Amino acid sequence: MKIWYSLFFCCITVAALQAQPDRWQQAAKYTMDIDFDVKKHQFDGKQTLVYTNNSPDTLHRAFYHLYFNAFQPNSMMDVRSQNLKDSDPRVGGRIGELEPDEIGYHEINSLTVDGKKATFEVVGTILEVQLPQPILPNSKAVFEMEFESQVPVQIRRSGRDNAEGISYSMAQWYPKMAEYDYQGWHANPYVGREFYGIWGDFDVTIHIDSEYIIGATGYLQNPKEIGHGYTDKAVKVKKGKKLSWNFVAPDVHDFVWGADPDYTHTTYEREDGMVMHFFYQENERTKENWEALPAIMDEAFAFINENYGQYPYEQYSFIQGGDGGMEYPMATLITGERSLPSLVGVSVHELMHSWYQMLLGTNEALYAWMDEGFTSWASSNVMNHLREKGLIPGEASDNPHLGSYMGYANFSQSGLEEPLITHSDHFNTNSAYGVASYVKGAVFLEQLKYIIGEDAFDQGMLRYFDTWKFKHPNSNDFIRIMEKQSMIELDWYREYWINTTHTIDYGIENVKVDGRTAVAVLNRVGIIPMPVEVEVVLTDGTSKRILVPLRIMRGHKPLNDMELAEDWPWTHPQYELDLGVKAKDIEKVVIDPDFGMADIDRENNTYEMISDE
Repeated sequence: MKIWYSLFFCCITVAALQAQPDRWQQAAKYTMDIDFDVKKHQFDGKQTLVYTNNSPDTLHRAFYHLYFNAFQPNSMMDVRSQNLKDSDPRVGGRIGELEPDEIGYHEINSLTVDGKKATFEVVGTILEVQLPQPILPNSKAVFEMEFESQVPVQIRRSGRDNAEGISYSMAQWYPKMAEYDYQGWHANPYVGREFYGIWGDFDVTIHIDSEYIIGATGYLQNPKEIGHGYTDKAVKVKKGKKLSWNFVAPDVHDFVWGADPDYTHTTYEREDGMVMHFFYQENERTKENWEALPAIMDEAFAFINENYGQYPYEQYSFIQGGDGGMEYPMATLITGERSLPSLVGVSVHELMHSWYQMLLGTNEALYAWMDEGFTSWASSNVMNHLREKGLIPGEASDNPHLGSYMGYANFSQSGLEEPLITHSDHFNTNSAYGVASYVKGAVFLEQLKYIIGEDAFDQGMLRYFDTWKFKHPNSNDFIRIMEKQSMIELDWYREYWINTTHTIDYGIENVKVDGRTAVAVLNRVGIIPMPVEVEVVLTDGTSKRILVPLRIMRGHKPLNDMELAEDWPWTHPQYELDLGVKAKDIEKVVIDPDFGMADIDRENNTYEMISDE
């Protein structure tokens, strides 16, 4: 393990040196010692944070997230939830009903920076720190903190005693340094949305009663002392005594753990040596499905590694806990009393986040669609693959993203849609956030494949992962990769799809005879311009395809037996397309027969020719 650990950091260091010159990364090294009291649901913590300022800026302040403070009556999360039109039912008004022994909190007892006392103030879920001396560019500072925390009753993501009886779902559980990047500090208060963090190394020791079993981010360093399924050796421990669990996690931007005395802990080693861990309460609602899960997730890993990039860590843990499914580095918390398709679905989705959030580290608050949307898109492909393999019930689909297209098209007409560029915390409704981030974000990718072609898209997705992993990419970074891969200009697509709620709608006004051949009069009804595929279905049962390029793309995808028409300027709402055949030989003309575009009104996409008979 130690040899692998050193090699891992050599690779990461080389990768960091190859980052874009203006995209420096801050670095953090956490060492935490946690003494847990399961009777009071409280813990004392000591944290040493070695913070490296790789920015060109001198830092005079610093900010920590104190997520547990959100679970107090009248917190920003509480008030925000109660004022949303469609509040998450898992939250609703529950925070406001918490008793003093049920709330969450972090109390900071002391904080020093390089041995000097720092002035700080707790403001809701943010710890504001005035540094005793500035942190200069390309220098390090050592923050030492002592704190006390209480674990709240499980409401959203983290907490104790969840609905399935899991004792502790320890997510967003420690004082966490906020990210500082080319846009400055990101000290967003926690109101229940997304996250952003510094790439760091974690060395976490948790002292907890010996009957508890822990699943966590990172590699357990002392399995022979712990037992509990981490080693075949039986370990004798006295009830009521505490065990000290020591986990090390390299180059991650968060650390999660779950604990329960009734966990069943199993492992599954893949052919490539990566080990999957499974932690769940075994009962009649979980046993059969959780026993089937490892082999299915083994196939999922194989498909994901091949198509989306190689997973770089040596383990991953599926931990029963939380309030649904939530992703973390090297692990996920998922509710476990599910049908097999549901259990596989949530496992695949949260695992897929390891690529589009845990390894790329996009600022989820600003670009939730680059995490949730990309993850949803890839998860649909993985689930479709598992159906093809017969590992989960259901028929595989030729278009596993059709539901996303239809969901987006319907919601776009609701009057509730908001642009994807909206900050995650500031959507007016949960439904607008959900459709934008998960659904429209997924459509963004599948539609991009339609625009640039399947080969360029598939290669571009791998190139994006390999270029930007561990570097916090933004939306322009992604679209530039796709431009380089396809040799097509795509800024217009990002600007329309991400910055606006404009829609796509193309229609056929009529088909007329112009000389010897028929001409289709095409209308761009919606505002967003697109390259357009037109299928001409002939009366003899054959058909042909014509591609109408979009001029501002300065190119087009491979034709693959399609005919190429003159390009269409986006300023022109109408276009006349010579179909190259006589009108009497045409049965119908169809725009976008394969549903590649998110056309919100497909009723005007087909023009049926009227027979003279």
